[in-house]
Amino acid sequence: MSYGPTAGRPPGTGAGRPQRTQADRARTAVWLIAGWVALLWLLEVADAATGHALDTYGVSPRDFGELRDVVPASFLHFGFDHVAANTVPLALFGFLAALRGIRRFVAVVAVIVVVGGLGVWLVAPDGSVTAGASIVVFGLFGHLLVRGFVDRRVTDIIVGLVIGLLYSSILWGVLPQDGSISWQGHLFGLIGGVLAAFLFRRRALPGGRRDMTID
Repeated sequence: MSYGPTAGRPPGTGAGRPQRTQADRARTAVWLIAGWVALLWLLEVADAATGHALDTYGVSPRDFGELRDVVPASFLHFGFDHVAANTVPLALFGFLAALRGIRRFVAVVAVIVVVGGLGVWLVAPDGSVTAGASIVVFGLFGHLLVRGFVDRRVTDIIVGLVIGLLYSSILWGVLPQDGSISWQGHLFGLIGGVLAAFLFRRRALPGGRRDMTID
């Protein structure tokens, strides 16, 4: 596809709209992730202050009334140690994912939360209650691993490979283990992140091409 002359437009604009620089996207991503992490800690403070009243919003399996808790469960934790364990990987993976655009990032997280939460609801053991941002952590990990290959974007492939090398050990978390850890949430969160990479992949160029790009 070709475009007409752009004479008369201010530098750095296209179709009359200013283009966001990578620095702009990075600043937005930092503020978004910082706000998200702060929200998780504030919710845990509120939970502790109310005698853990918010823990009731975790997901209990195969109870239709619990479907309404699929979304809030990914924002709640069982204690400060729990939220602390999720903070660093969530901040890192979230920042890297958000660099590709906030709207896309929000859509990706929504898919992860829903797929991960529904997976827990379907297969978690009876009597269990599951909550925690680890669903999103595993989802973003899976998303970053495959996004570059799906989008055919060299920089994202490199990011995915580096993240995979540094954090490959967390994949043990998708395997069945002791009952205090929801491997179901980890597994279905991971599946949700990979699914989101395909659902929100870059649009193909005319003729069905999606060239490898470096940005």
